[in-house]
Amino acid sequence: MAESETSDQLAAFFQSGIYRFSNCAVAVVFMDPVRILNRSYSRFRVSPSTYYSRFFSSNLAADFAHRETEFSSSSKKRKRKEKKLPLLNEREQAADQRHQLARPLLLKAHECLIGASELLGILRSLSCDSSSMAERRKPAVVETESSFVELGKVWQAPLYEIALKFPRSCRSNENEGNIVDQCCDQGLVPVFNNLVVNETGDEVEAEFLSRKYVIPRESCFYMSDLGKIQNLIPADSGSGFNLILIDPPWENASAHQKLMYPTLPNRYFLRLPIKKLVHSDGALLGLWVTNRERLRKFVLEGLFPSWGVTYAASLFWLKVKADGSLTSDLDLFHHRPYECLLLAYCNTKEWEEPWKIKS
Repeated sequence: MAESETSDQLAAFFQSGIYRFSNCAVAVVFMDPVRILNRSYSRFRVSPSTYYSRFFSSNLAADFAHRETEFSSSSKKRKRKEKKLPLLNEREQAADQRHQLARPLLLKAHECLIGASELLGILRSLSCDSSSMAERRKPAVVETESSFVELGKVWQAPLYEIALKFPRSCRSNENEGNIVDQCCDQGLVPVFNNLVVNETGDEVEAEFLSRKYVIPRESCFYMSDLGKIQNLIPADSGSGFNLILIDPPWENASAHQKLMYPTLPNRYFLRLPIKKLVHSDGALLGLWVTNRERLRKFVLEGLFPSWGVTYAASLFWLKVKADGSLTSDLDLFHHRPYECLLLAYCNTKEWEEPWKIKS
């Protein structure tokens, strides 16, 4: 019976990209983003080998293991000379206390993963395409992609256009003010400060600066500075958003040093018009945060109240390698192997019990 249940779970995972641990003491799921994304496409596919190249690369894993061995060896030699670690300050102690509360749940979740032998057996193959072995051995072609952030800053930004290639079977769109005639095979629209829309029931191929992109069916995007977010406020709240997911470029010393991406001061996000963006029937909001206690306090005591949303729960993304092990030690203070998604809700007065979720 247990084997049959496990097989059913695995079959559901192959179909949906989500593996549900039914016998786990905590609510935990394993997700394969590639399978989940490909459920939204019919004519295109996300390549697993490309998506997972930076995570499951054997060369990178071997190099990391080699560096870990070297570090461990040198650490033993310097062990006698090392001083005791400095005491944690007040904020660091608060962050550690929060970590200690989450730690048993994270350990239990990881135990569930390690115990799922069938799932572990396919983890290493997640990065493999369905192509032939000869094709898999071919080195991936690394192309340099233009930074949309940098392109949006230049004076030519208003002149940049993206080409949308609509399927021939699509019907004309008679909505007033629509920039693109969706009867045409191809249309050009501004890529910045403009709502680029695909209202068809099929994905649309797009091309920008000689690179190709795919816009999912019945979707849109708005490439602009956050200062122009007012343009997304619907004229009628009945047309607002019922799900808002935000991954802010929080101030982060390490990210700034590595020049990974530009960051913004925390106070900047206080101006986001969340109340005006949500649907009149209510909305669920998800906010990715770092593990810094100062940021967590700012969000719960300052940002959420200013947005008019109520905290509901915390979800944890536990990061694992291809063999199921954690990407780093769970107790490594400044490099925890997990990230946190805070859930909140807004305008749910008519709902008796909107969320039954435990933190």
